[in-house]
Formats: sequence, structure tokens, C-alpha cells
Amino acid sequence: MRANIDGHFLLIGLMAYPIRHSLSPKMQNIIYSKLDVPYVYLAFEVTQEKLPDAIKGLRALGLRGSAVSMPNKQLVCQYLDKLTPAVELIGACNTISNDDGVLTGYNTDGMGYMRSLKEAGVDIIGKKMTLLGGGGAASAIAVQAALDGVKAISIFNQKDECFDKIVEIAKRINEKTDCKATVYDLDDQAKLRQEIAESAALCNATGVGMKPLEGQSLITDPSMLRKDLVVTDCIYSPRKTKLLEIAEAQGCKTLNGIGMMLWQGHAQIKIWTGQDAPIDYVKEKMGFND
Repeated sequence: MRANIDGHFLLIGLMAYPIRHSLSPKMQNIIYSKLDVPYVYLAFEVTQEKLPDAIKGLRALGLRGSAVSMPNKQLVCQYLDKLTPAVELIGACNTISNDDGVLTGYNTDGMGYMRSLKEAGVDIIGKKMTLLGGGGAASAIAVQAALDGVKAISIFNQKDECFDKIVEIAKRINEKTDCKATVYDLDDQAKLRQEIAESAALCNATGVGMKPLEGQSLITDPSMLRKDLVVTDCIYSPRKTKLLEIAEAQGCKTLNGIGMMLWQGHAQIKIWTGQDAPIDYVKEKMGFND
């Protein structure tokens, strides 16, 4: 706990439910302490029913901003004054900035993913990627990749409640960017094999590989993964999912979700404070270098 908190400190919240498991408060406060800036980050359990009042409270109390997580990322957009182009395409917000009473919605998930690739020396600009999933993480990654200049995105998802939503997002990507986004049924394994063969990177943006699906992978045939393919997973616990194990055995370059988490937090802190988060320091303090 920082001992020098006084009346000049600004509060940043995290609105989600449930939220007690989140690593974000620890990570964010480590950063603010290291930067020696007057900010404190606290988690608030906010259900969808309480979200309108929570946003009113944010305005009334003058919070500097708030992170937003499930189940509030989509609903919160209607209560904000401005939305970034990425949020308009995704239809979901994970970051609110309060600038003199004007609330602007951002989505830093996709920004974190793309920055994690860059920091790892991976360049997919002007190339094709294959994306597994159609939920919030997949949507954010697809949109940011398109805005950043990825040439084509092949999205594979089950025919579930997310399928029609990701189809609609792909349609908006095609209308608003120069990227060609196409959605396929995940059960079409022949098409999945073909699209991976044409891609520079493969990203798992589903929960397959983490509890309760730890030890499972949507890619079960190692021959789908060639040596020069970059394989990424948004999951950071466990740090090496079954997919990444398969990819490593094939000689692929692999990245887990730690970089995405760190760099999306970096983007949030840049929005709120204007400063760059000390990522290497955070990795050390959070035990991510182990």
C-alpha cells in the first residue's frame, strides 16, 4: 500500500463482475508507484444492472477513468460521450477516459495484441492471419489488426451465439478498412488447414487451453502448423497451452497471452497518464520472467 496517498490522488476503477480474481489492480498500482504518479487503481464489482449508476458515479466523483471487463464491455458504450473508431467497429469498450467530464471509450485489447507481436519481432502488416474465436478478444484483435494494415483475416468460430456477431463485425471491417475479413465454421477442418497454410500467423482467442479446458487445443493435427508460422495464444494461464506445445514441437515461433495483457495495460496507462509503463519492471514484479 502506498503511504503517500493524499487529496491530490486520482482514482481509476475497474468495473466488472466477478472481479476479485483480476491481476489488473496489482499490475496497475505497481506501475503507478514506479512512475511516481498520483493515481490509484481499484476494482469494483459492477453488474450490468448497476452499470448505469456506476457510470453516473464515475462522472459525479470525477474518476480519471475506468477499465471495463465482462459483462459490461458492450453495454457501457451507450453511456459514453465519444467512441474511438475501433470501439465503433468492435461494439465493445474496455477503457474509459474522463477528460473534464467527457467520457471517451477505447478498446486496448487489440492494441495490446498487435504491440506484443511488434515487441516480439513479428510483422504481419500486409499479410494474412487466421484467428480462432468470435468473442470479445477475437473481435478486438480482428478490428485492430485490420486498422493497423493486416491484409486479410480468416476467422473461425463455432456456430454458437457469437457466430452472427463476428460475421457482422467482419462485415464492418470490410466496409471501413482495406482488410478482407472472412468468417468460417470452425468445424470445416479442410478450410481451416487451407487458411492456416496461407497465413503468417495463427491466433487462439478462445478459452480452449485454460481451465476448465486446460490441456485441450482446437488444433489437434500438428501437420497444420508449418515451421515458419507464428502461433499465438491469448491465454496467459497456463503460460504454455496445449496449442503452444504442439506449435513448439513443429518448430513454430510461439507467444502466449502475457505480452497482450501487459501491452494492453500499457495502452491504458498511456491514455490515463500520458506516460509509458515500465514493462520490463512489471514483468519482474509480477513474476512473468520466470
